Amino acid sequence: MARVKGGTTSAKTRRNILKMVKGYRFGRSTKEKQAYEAIAHAGKHAFAHRKDKKNDYRRLWNVRINAGLDEVSQTLSYSRFIGALKKNNILLNRKMLSAIAEKSPETFARIAKKVS
Repeated sequence: MARVKGGTTSAKTRRNILKMVKGYRFGRSTKEKQAYEAIAHAGKHAFAHRKDKKNDYRRLWNVRINAGLDEVSQTLSYSRFIGALKKNNILLNRKMLSAIAEKSPETFARIAKKVS
């Protein structure tokens, strides 16, 4: 059987790795070993931060709803509002509520009045 040399495969792998780190600074963008390391860390952080982004948005929605409630009522807090929504079987999620509170405060005020 003939000998197979791996130069083209190695070069292709190297080329693809260096394409992935284009724009990175210093040796990470030019040296193969540092590029591998940078990709590994970047992938780990990307995975973790995709999960964190969901929490960040939920916090943002909570803040927007609470700000909308401050304009509507002095006594109604965020936690009481959410509890009252569930008790009255109003099936609006936090994302929709925050959008309503931001875009059309009068509609949000009617929802808050119905709940309290």
